[in-house]
Amino acid sequence: MLLLVVLDYSGSASGARRAKKRSSGESPGDGQTLRSSGRQINSKRKATDTEEEDDQSEKKYRKCEKAGCSATYPVCFASASERCAKNGYTSRWYHLSCGEHFCNECFDHNYRSHKDGYETFAAWKKVWTSNGKSEPSLKAFMADQQLPYWVQCTKPDCRKWRQLTKEIQLTASLAATYRCGMKFSNIKSEGPDQCSQPEDLRVAEVTDSWWHSMLILPPLFKESPASPFLAAYYPDCVGMSPSGSPFCEHVVYCLCPYFQPFYQPNECGKALCVRPDMMELDELYEFPEFSRDPTMYLALRNLILASWHKNCKEVLTSQKCALHIIVRGLVRVRCVQEMDRVLHFMTRKGLINTGVLAVKRPLLPERPNVIIIGAGASGLAAARQLQNFGTQVMVLEARERIGGRVWDDASLGVTVGRGAQIVNGCVNNPIALMCEQMGVKMHKLGERCDLFQEGGQVTDPAIDKRMDFHFNAILDVVSEWRKDKSQNQDIPLREKVQEVKKNFLQESGIQFSELEEKVLQFHLSNLEYACGSTLDQVSARSWDHNEFFAQFSGDHTLLTKGYSVLLHKLGEGLDIRTKCPVQAIDYSGDVVKVTSSNGSQWTAQKVLVTVPLTLLQKNLIQFNPPLPERKLKAIHSLGAGIIEKIALQFPYRFWDNKIQGADYFGHIPPSPDKRGMFSVFYDMEPQGKQAVLMSVITGDAVSAVRDMEDKEVVDECMKVLRELFKEQEVPEPVNFFVTHWSKDMWSQMSYSFVKTGGSGEAYDILAEDVQGKVFFAGEATNRHFPQTVTGAYLSGVREASKMSVM
Repeated sequence: MLLLVVLDYSGSASGARRAKKRSSGESPGDGQTLRSSGRQINSKRKATDTEEEDDQSEKKYRKCEKAGCSATYPVCFASASERCAKNGYTSRWYHLSCGEHFCNECFDHNYRSHKDGYETFAAWKKVWTSNGKSEPSLKAFMADQQLPYWVQCTKPDCRKWRQLTKEIQLTASLAATYRCGMKFSNIKSEGPDQCSQPEDLRVAEVTDSWWHSMLILPPLFKESPASPFLAAYYPDCVGMSPSGSPFCEHVVYCLCPYFQPFYQPNECGKALCVRPDMMELDELYEFPEFSRDPTMYLALRNLILASWHKNCKEVLTSQKCALHIIVRGLVRVRCVQEMDRVLHFMTRKGLINTGVLAVKRPLLPERPNVIIIGAGASGLAAARQLQNFGTQVMVLEARERIGGRVWDDASLGVTVGRGAQIVNGCVNNPIALMCEQMGVKMHKLGERCDLFQEGGQVTDPAIDKRMDFHFNAILDVVSEWRKDKSQNQDIPLREKVQEVKKNFLQESGIQFSELEEKVLQFHLSNLEYACGSTLDQVSARSWDHNEFFAQFSGDHTLLTKGYSVLLHKLGEGLDIRTKCPVQAIDYSGDVVKVTSSNGSQWTAQKVLVTVPLTLLQKNLIQFNPPLPERKLKAIHSLGAGIIEKIALQFPYRFWDNKIQGADYFGHIPPSPDKRGMFSVFYDMEPQGKQAVLMSVITGDAVSAVRDMEDKEVVDECMKVLRELFKEQEVPEPVNFFVTHWSKDMWSQMSYSFVKTGGSGEAYDILAEDVQGKVFFAGEATNRHFPQTVTGAYLSGVREASKMSVM
């Protein structure tokens, strides 16, 4: 019997860090008064205990055997056995925390098969082993089932912690309404002026840093909001109790399907996703004290993330989250205290309390004032975050409007984005989050894209599939080639693609037909669309550098109301000064001076630059001192890609019969020199009545239309449409627009790409701050998600986080 006890203790105590010994006492629960420095003697003993009394008269009491435990006079919280030692002598005290112990008699009561408590322990053990992974020890049973709950008084001028009797089950609703001395079934009153009663002395110890290191078992939450998300994990591996109630599966399905904050087991490669059973590197850096046992941190972080994704329309506070910390023992006090730190960290990182959310009270302590240059997606994202944090922010925008390269046009009867309008991959995408916050619907784009030849024929899908395979095979060979190549060995992507194609045809003896060659040209035009450039400018080594990182998965969608509704919501309540082009930034002194072209001057402690890459390349802003050579080199190693758009409104939907409800259709170029000229047409309202088509101009075609009048570009587009629908009449458009991003003074580009000889590292270098005073954001500073509004937005969130720390 003794051997079993010793094994249980030594096994549980292994790996615990030694802490400085304290001399405070431990108070009994269940309404007993606080212990004085003297030992209380239990005078009621059975006649059969005379031998034990004689022994006790010599030993008086036994200390906790846990090295460093501050409890001089342990008290048994369990009171399970009739022979419970209470606050008297026992042959062995079992340590759960520095304020919570149980005696050897209560251990025997539950552990020995002939004792009354064994059946309860055995039933719990069965549930624990079937659901969990950790050892179902008696200490785990006591912590999970027998420790009393602690709850905090909700009265603002009290906020004292009180211990509930063992019979009371803590719930979120009880935690939200509890007041000292609250009277209801099984809860004891503490007198007429209950809040004036002193708080248990053990609570003060919980706040000390050493207290956590003396915990024998980590806290495992019951009924955590994270449980519906994490059903595929062992609960005790993600901070939850295996004895908790099984979750209801329908709970998950009522959430937005695009909210998937946690990786499922064996899943990888999903952007903005975390492992619920593992701390991320930045979390370990921020919370090194949890590196040895991250369970408490994981339990809190998972609870916070799940709570945010269940309701992203309201600010998530530590008070709201604390209500859902359901765990027995004094460790609940510690968890509630740690909640503040974890929630502030996650807010600062933009993992929660983000998007278009506007707050009434600052989310973080007061921060220095900031000037943001540029009111595009990145500038507005940073401004919204910083203002929510409590920072004084001013945004300077050169244009008369906000949005930057987001510019929506409603002149054709539907919203058409002159710039961005598509969301590529909605799962965990902050754009999808903002749409959910605002109740904005996105139109899911279908996969069907029929390819039409000039002459009106529909390309056999088998040919398209075959050439798509060859196209991807060529890119796979390029990927293999670049594995051992340095930047100095880089060549243009066009050259490498042609070389691989030539070698393949020679070695295989295959000859592409004329139609197959044209279909291949269509796929190459899509590649130029993705890069925003002709392939002779793009790096063969680094053209898809971001694919090495987890990308956004799920549906591709069209924002039928445009990105502008989101960005205008982001800008609500911000101090935005339009028509203020910035000419110079002087960061040579203690504060940063910003000068506009009309001579106006402002100062701030930090400045965030979010202008497009081209404006940095052309030195439209003068920096004093000049930017570091390393940053200038990175700026010029990236290319400023350009695509243009055309949108046409027709009197009726002439394409319906042929397209049959598809969201878009492709145009096979008649020759390589026509590649990129209206290669894809998008139906801007496929299930509606409006007759609007939008197409893109990419690659070499961009320079071909650069100096054309808008009507000339429309005429060229109409020639193509009449060829694609040759079997029917195609009416003249009643309205149209053509973009000119290459001539837009404050953009001069669409999105960035890596030029030959460059690398993806340039994006990281662009994102580096200078002297902790000048910061940079924008799609060209986001290595993981360049070329997108999502990437621009996230870069603004990233810089807001950096500025709030430095």
